[in-house]
Amino acid sequence: MMHIKRSRGEILFNIINYIVLTIVMVVCLYPIWHVLMASISDNVEIMRYQGILVWPKGFDLGAYGVVMQNPAIVSGYINTLFVVIVGSALNIIMTSLAAYVLSRKNFIMGKPLMVMIVITMYFGGGLIPFYFTVRDAGLDGSLWALIVPRVINTFYLIILRTAFMSIPDSLEEAARVDGASHIRILFNVVLPLSMPTIAVLILYYGVGHWNEWFDAMIFLRTDRDKYPLQLILREILLQNTMADSTVINTDNRPDIGETVKYALIIVSTIPILCVYPFLQKYFVKGVMVGSVKE
Repeated sequence: MMHIKRSRGEILFNIINYIVLTIVMVVCLYPIWHVLMASISDNVEIMRYQGILVWPKGFDLGAYGVVMQNPAIVSGYINTLFVVIVGSALNIIMTSLAAYVLSRKNFIMGKPLMVMIVITMYFGGGLIPFYFTVRDAGLDGSLWALIVPRVINTFYLIILRTAFMSIPDSLEEAARVDGASHIRILFNVVLPLSMPTIAVLILYYGVGHWNEWFDAMIFLRTDRDKYPLQLILREILLQNTMADSTVINTDNRPDIGETVKYALIIVSTIPILCVYPFLQKYFVKGVMVGSVKE
């Protein structure tokens, strides 16, 4: 077996790469580790402690009990899961239909429509017209206000359209010869061949819905039962003391107020982080499709 001898420059370059990537990894992972350790620590010790937290100060899982037992957190989880699942499904369906139409080479209005669609990426009507539009559509105060107005993301539409256009025409022509309609071509030919891109867009749309709180703050002002998890998390983190919180009730355990914040961050973050490993293999292939020049 032949061994390729590396030059000193290559060895030095690899060492520097490993050092830099290790630093980046620590910088990215430490905040999550800090929050995790703080969430299982004793609240009094956390209040007193300052500096880098490597190991928990004491051990107390009471904060997680408070989080999981509180009705506001449970309803927030249910609302968020509804928005993520239903919203992502509608996002993919509508984006796929639009991308398929715009990717047809014999569609006369394809290029003019793409120009108008791209313009929306740079110019918008603003928050007030957006609010009036959603309100007049009868969606104000409904969870559908978090889904319908943003059912298609322009950037993701362009990525998926480019992926569809990269599919060989011969496959679609063969399907037409067999008598397949556009719907059948889309679902039996185009979508299966574009699964890496679809998987990445599912993740992007899902993460966007999971982290959404601004639209909820605007359209769900009066109905706390419809608050998503991120809006509840925002309210808790903005409060100076947990004793004044109207979301979390810690009367029975006044000594775990601070750790509840950390526990809520973990509870609201871990589920979406667990999705990444399953879709990671699609990232490079799926995202790079959008950079292919037509």
